[in-house]
Amino acid sequence: MNQTPSPGHQPVMPEEVVEAFQTIPNGTIVDATYGGGGHSRLLLAAGGPERRILAIDQDPAVRDPVNRMDEPDQAVDRLTLVTDNFRRLRQIAEELSLDAIVGILFDLGFSSLQMDDPARGFSYRSEGPLDMRLGRPTHPDASSSEHRRGGAGAAHGWRTAAEIVNEADVGELTRIIDRYGEEPMAGRVARAIVKSRPIATTTELASIISDAIPAALKRTRHPARRTFQALRIAVNDELEALSEGLDAGLDLLAPGGRIAVLSYHSLEDRIVKRAFRKRSEPDDGLMPVVSVEPSFREINRRPLRPGDDEIASNPRARSARLRVAERL
Repeated sequence: MNQTPSPGHQPVMPEEVVEAFQTIPNGTIVDATYGGGGHSRLLLAAGGPERRILAIDQDPAVRDPVNRMDEPDQAVDRLTLVTDNFRRLRQIAEELSLDAIVGILFDLGFSSLQMDDPARGFSYRSEGPLDMRLGRPTHPDASSSEHRRGGAGAAHGWRTAAEIVNEADVGELTRIIDRYGEEPMAGRVARAIVKSRPIATTTELASIISDAIPAALKRTRHPARRTFQALRIAVNDELEALSEGLDAGLDLLAPGGRIAVLSYHSLEDRIVKRAFRKRSEPDDGLMPVVSVEPSFREINRRPLRPGDDEIASNPRARSARLRVAERL
């Protein structure tokens, strides 16, 4: 099988991910964040003919042939691609009548293919529109005035970054930047954004943020990094989607199966850590008589990190953390 990833895409921690699923029984692995397909290629190559991949990605662009395993030697017949959000994993499994899910992989955040496309609006280094949607709206009322004003559910991917940046008040912007970006200068950045409206492009926003951040805090990383992360998380409701997808995955996994999660910042990793610990430690409840035995074991209590060689060849892997748990 040809294991060459799609152009511009390098799977993160590929050896560690393949190793995580070495001991699982035969069956279906869910690649909940298919992206460029790099991990799916490797997992198919490492398994026997009975291994299948259910690939999920909310981005319709992954259906482009450049991102698909569409050559005969790449076992496309053992891969099913579904365009959807992994927060609907439970419903997807029911719709496809999946019997045994023996592995689940989440590679969180956004892919190199999305980052490198200025039109998607993820990069503060390339000029593009302030979009930042990982997928496209699917809610039947997504275009309603309530959702576009930021009403209930507005963060589920149908309010763009431009709408948040240009319509949210200082208080909401501060909360978003502080909570999702952990930016110590959140209030200062929010006020600068409001003062500079209207803002149309990524580079324009990045410049406004940079001017608002004191020089002493701009020495190591790009000053817009935290705010762009915060906006992307808010636009796509990423943390809530992760919690829902993890809960579904942990429920659906067959005994002996494993779940592996690659996270890229502390907010994601904290959710994964808590979800794994909740299922892998005895729950004593209020009374010893109702003690519940753990249904999972953590394969690595501390997250695995990429090695120096991988970081040198793929700098975007620098912040990756891999946690793995096994169903008992």
